[in-house]
Amino acid sequence: MREKQAYLYERRAFGRWDAALDAVTTGPCWLTEAHIAPIIVEALHYRDRREYDLLAFCVMSNHVHLVCTPLQKEDGSYYALYRIMQSLKRHTARQSNLVLQRQGAFWQDESYDHVARDAGELQRIIRYVINNPVKAGLVSNWQDWPWTYCRSEWHSDPT
Repeated sequence: MREKQAYLYERRAFGRWDAALDAVTTGPCWLTEAHIAPIIVEALHYRDRREYDLLAFCVMSNHVHLVCTPLQKEDGSYYALYRIMQSLKRHTARQSNLVLQRQGAFWQDESYDHVARDAGELQRIIRYVINNPVKAGLVSNWQDWPWTYCRSEWHSDPT
């Protein structure tokens, strides 16, 4: 019972934090720059089927949602999620800072990760991710947001 309560608390806390990010009108929103979001999208697709199976993502103005499954290496171990994120952040920060002609931190050091416990939860998470721009009032249909991706077998019923 405590485990379920902790899980529900975590979900609510994440939802509140994500809503706060969507409502931000100040601070860095570099991902809205015309040449920045494509850098992020390309990096996410590049690692698909190399380090992870890419299921869905959404690039917002100041954050990115990513749903993926790390792949198994030839030695039987799996690509570590923290290393995947570290590599993605390092590469995209370097490329984005070049385009923006700036230096310094681009991403927060931390990221939030969550393990989906079953197929139903994974579907709920994917729906949440792809509908993020709809929830933020940016588009009326998730497919209208240019920086959203969902592998076809997962978006047959995104609502």
